[in-house]
Amino acid sequence: MTTYKGACFCGAVKIEATGAPEAMGYCHCASCRSWSAAPVNAFTLWKPENVKVTQGAENLGMFEKTPVSQRQYCKKCGGHVMSNHPPLGLVDVYAATIPDLKFEPHVHVCYAETVLPMKDGLPKLKDFPAEFGGSGEHVAE
Repeated sequence: MTTYKGACFCGAVKIEATGAPEAMGYCHCASCRSWSAAPVNAFTLWKPENVKVTQGAENLGMFEKTPVSQRQYCKKCGGHVMSNHPPLGLVDVYAATIPDLKFEPHVHVCYAETVLPMKDGLPKLKDFPAEFGGSGEHVAE
């Protein structure tokens, strides 16, 4: 199995993600946009047992605005690291956090909220897939 190494902005918090992500894509929801300070957030979803903090756990802070996302960041530099999604049983390691992983997005979620339309031929979901509690409804590019 391949192990991908990543870190926060300053390098105080280091992580490893092993194997392959369960999914990769883009989230357009207002919450992710606000958290990432960007018009879209690139995600990689992993099973929790495949992600571990290998250094600097004491520097890892957490903010939970809703029970869906436990957003984790470095307390030293403020760099975003990952988000636990307990209801989904997955961890989102932000794509930029693990630079050696070839990012291959397959879906856009919460596209109804987009502020940056992207014409890339990938499926665009209004909200989330039905298996994750969303409508699973597709919207046009």
